[in-house]
Amino acid sequence: MEPLVDDIGSFPLPKFVERKVFEEAYRLAREQVANGKDLREDSFLFKNFYEVVVDSFLRKLETGLDVVNYPQHYDIHKQFTEPIHKAMEKGTYIVEEKDAIIPEIHVINEEAKRICESIGKKIALRVCVTGPLELYLKEVGTTLYKDVLLMFAETVKRFAKNAILNSKYVKTEVVSLDEPSFGFQKISADKDAIVEALEKALNFAGDAQKHIHMHSPAGIMDILDVRNLNVVSVEYAASPRNLEFISKSTLEKADKSIRVGIARTDIDSIIAELYEKGVAKPEMEQLVENEKIIRKRFEKAKEKFGERITFTGPDCGLGGWPTQEVAQLLLERTVKAVKRPSYY
Repeated sequence: MEPLVDDIGSFPLPKFVERKVFEEAYRLAREQVANGKDLREDSFLFKNFYEVVVDSFLRKLETGLDVVNYPQHYDIHKQFTEPIHKAMEKGTYIVEEKDAIIPEIHVINEEAKRICESIGKKIALRVCVTGPLELYLKEVGTTLYKDVLLMFAETVKRFAKNAILNSKYVKTEVVSLDEPSFGFQKISADKDAIVEALEKALNFAGDAQKHIHMHSPAGIMDILDVRNLNVVSVEYAASPRNLEFISKSTLEKADKSIRVGIARTDIDSIIAELYEKGVAKPEMEQLVENEKIIRKRFEKAKEKFGERITFTGPDCGLGGWPTQEVAQLLLERTVKAVKRPSYY
């Protein structure tokens, strides 16, 4: 079976909404959803949040991705730490069930029938949730207080559990914990505490594939001991040496699969490299790698991991890219490189 192509999550905002306005709408929308209100009845939220989510999600779907992450336009930390701060007012780091919601998922669920009918197939949804280690590092630091870390894990589990959709029109196929700092910055904890926290965060029902997405492979051997993890996700396009840290036999021994990033998303570095070549104002086409380059990476990853590579796609999110159109182009070329390589 060929690997499924997905995306990591973040995406540029549409031109019709300003960042500051969207962020205000996001916070209000989250509160309204938690209180059972209909976002479509509030003109401000409908225009500046609801329609933004639908617009961006449709743009992702148009690219041909097999599994599509909700469009993550809000800060990956604040999205979860703000509800945690609300819980802290009551003396805990555990967010109440009703507040552990991702409002974008609510919108997609509301629009699922219409979207499903327009694209002619059931929506295969991916849900990214910032992981317990990342949130702990952001809020507490590197010193371990195990009970607190496990409270963060419980909160992450609640967000993940509440994002599981399974209807005639949409199904959550993947839940992925984002742990971008793991391997770069570490909590002073032994492996067992790390594994316990991640297992707790992934301890929710359903048959969604459970992923952990990392920027550094330095701690990957610890991650492989997480029993309820299905897929470890690593970046390869911008960091080719990352694949040296793990082998197919290691994955087989741990009974894990791998997601390999095959298209560069480090937009600042891409722009800097073009500037050094004398391209001060690059065109959209110049920012995105061609299908041949992406395909070669895919083939190398397939050669190394064989059937253990079950997902692929861009290295990371696209929130920092200049426009939705260029982000779409990157996703389209990645899909074509994997499924319909045109240079053959």
